[in-house]
Amino acid sequence: MDLCCFLLDLRMPFDFSFVESRFGYILPSCEGLMHLSPGSIRNNLSISTRSVVHMARSYGPYFDPEYETLSIRINPPRVSVDNASCKDCTLVKVDSINKPGILLEVVQILSDLDLVITKAYISSDGGWFMDVFHVTDQHGNKVTDNNTIGHIEKALGPEGYTSGMLKTRPGRKAGENSMGDYTTIELIGRDRPGLLSEISAVLANLHFNVAAAEVWTHNGRIACVLYINDNCSSLDEDEESRLCVMEEQLNNILRGREDDESGAHATFSVGSTHVDRRLHQMFFADRDYEGGCLEMEIEYPPNSKPDVRIENCVEKGYSVVSVSCKDRAKLMFDIVCTLTDMQYAVFHATISSDGPSASQEYFIRHMDGCTLESEAEKEKVVKCIEAAIRRRISEGFSFELCAKDRVGLLSEVTRVLRENGLSVTRAGVTTIGEKAKNFFYVRDASGNPVEMKTIERLREEIGQTMMLNVKKVPTSAKEPETGGLAKTSFFLGGLLEKFRT
Repeated sequence: MDLCCFLLDLRMPFDFSFVESRFGYILPSCEGLMHLSPGSIRNNLSISTRSVVHMARSYGPYFDPEYETLSIRINPPRVSVDNASCKDCTLVKVDSINKPGILLEVVQILSDLDLVITKAYISSDGGWFMDVFHVTDQHGNKVTDNNTIGHIEKALGPEGYTSGMLKTRPGRKAGENSMGDYTTIELIGRDRPGLLSEISAVLANLHFNVAAAEVWTHNGRIACVLYINDNCSSLDEDEESRLCVMEEQLNNILRGREDDESGAHATFSVGSTHVDRRLHQMFFADRDYEGGCLEMEIEYPPNSKPDVRIENCVEKGYSVVSVSCKDRAKLMFDIVCTLTDMQYAVFHATISSDGPSASQEYFIRHMDGCTLESEAEKEKVVKCIEAAIRRRISEGFSFELCAKDRVGLLSEVTRVLRENGLSVTRAGVTTIGEKAKNFFYVRDASGNPVEMKTIERLREEIGQTMMLNVKKVPTSAKEPETGGLAKTSFFLGGLLEKFRT
């Protein structure tokens, strides 16, 4: 007996529209079938039904695309933003079904809003994820802005999960609010004084505008994620050809010498990974944690050296990662990001900060359920966490520049810094409408703090054409890193308000 007759004899409903959309067969509607005799139905559908069954066996079973979010819809996450329970901070409570990477997603949302996590209690054992975060704004105050609270509740609540916001949202993906389309370029190589100036000069010469960017340096290496707009006015030039020329020139600059085999390269990116996470991934793939190139390494103050230790909790089956270091913004994000990308799951954690110091403890297992047994594996995790913490450490002075956006602006600014003997250790570019805001953390070419006479010379040279703000990097984690650019991120809500005032 064929499938169609079987369904009719049992009077079972069958969705023929699914067959049509899945396999391309045009079948009679259910309404039409009701007016036909069983014999006619058998004659009309037996051949098509056998073909459909054959196709179904070839292609395998059908899965409803909404099945993936079924558990979330049955047990939607609960998010609470509480300003009443604690007098000096806001409590963000998240309860939801546990899934791989959920802790990083939650911390990413809070970090993108430039919230300081002063304490946190994490528990995700047994299939359920329960977290409490004590957060403040950059100035140590409670979170009272309704837009910020609404964003937290939306992003971490049911709508954020079922709509795929947490899965697909690039976080502070640079340039998402910039004008026009952009192309993403990733660069990594050996750092040297003036390198960022050379990179930006190539882009300016080919009439590409840097709409947004993030630049980190660590251990003698540089990693950049650049978002460029094509502002070429010539209709005769081929855009694809110019992109190829740009890629070739950037690779030549990054390699520096013909015998340089340090893995330097420039590539185009099509992903939408969170930009900070992508920079961590690039450095990790580059193995910067091994310390293979130390001639450009900055001597960090003793109080900023992180202390990372790993022990095994045999009775509970966890490896315990303990981190003590100087507190700073986004510290928890950097550590959780590193553990996640190294394929470790965090089951429990406690986070606390006491003045300038931070203490964090993570109970982890590898994704395969194993703990860290070998000393080599423990040593690698320790080195990777230390590297992740240090990549964002900036000492000395920072420069903020605000000017009308134009092609060559970044090239002009970095050229002036290079001519004054300054080396950029970290930088960011943000564009909103016609306004460009850049920040640079700088040292002299030898890695030492910048002298005041150099700063005054920069004020005279740059301050004539654009707004320049010079800040000493604060020592407290609760102070903004720079005047209005404490957010080295590209979450642009608060920054837009600063342009309006």
